[in-house]
Amino acid sequence: METEELIKKRFRELARKSYQNNQYTFTGFLSLADLSCFYEVEKEISYVPYTIWGGSEVCERVMIRFGSKEELGYEEAFPITCVEVKPLAAKFADALTHRDFLGALMNLGIDRSTLGDILIADNVGYLFCMESMADFIIENLGKVKHTSVLSGRAKEMPVFADQDKHEMKIQISSERIDGVLAKVYKLSRSEAIELFRQKRVFVNGRLCENNSQMLKSSDVVSARGCGKFVYVGQQSISKKGKMNAAILYYGK
Repeated sequence: METEELIKKRFRELARKSYQNNQYTFTGFLSLADLSCFYEVEKEISYVPYTIWGGSEVCERVMIRFGSKEELGYEEAFPITCVEVKPLAAKFADALTHRDFLGALMNLGIDRSTLGDILIADNVGYLFCMESMADFIIENLGKVKHTSVLSGRAKEMPVFADQDKHEMKIQISSERIDGVLAKVYKLSRSEAIELFRQKRVFVNGRLCENNSQMLKSSDVVSARGCGKFVYVGQQSISKKGKMNAAILYYGK
């Protein structure tokens, strides 16, 4: 696995190449930790405009495109394709999970940086990948778990924006992120703080090491190993002076 310094060096190289050659350059798909590294050098390479996209608004794994139409005089789309993977016989298919799809892809020897998010709707997987990998996946992915599947380029996709987002009401003493995490994931305060020590908490794509940071409405919080939610904000104050707040969490 690349060290943080190597990842940052790669961002600098891509930004410089875009600027010097007047062309778009692209990263591979980035994890939250990789994206957090980018934000650490963001100001340093601010001489080059950039765009972040993963194929859908709900995608967590994203690519960065350096360059813009205003600077370069032309537009170049992200080299992202969505591959639809569906069971050949839906009636006899296993209930397929994200882990099942990812495991099947990893068994093909695919580099993780060429794969984006895997979204599932009605037991059909939608795999965001680099265009250069699409044909390989379509030709070689024949089974997920014990289920035979058929793969092809997605002609249309379900609307994923809100399908797996559910509201939760919580009562908190303040909008400190460690307290909110503890309440959302039913952790003790010490367990919540440990997530920060292990560098597993990200706010709006940036690594958060300050467990006393105050959340703002619309902040997107990801805690690796726990989940992801959007902090909606304070709704009211209880009779005992506690904050009644709401979050939108992903998953069932």
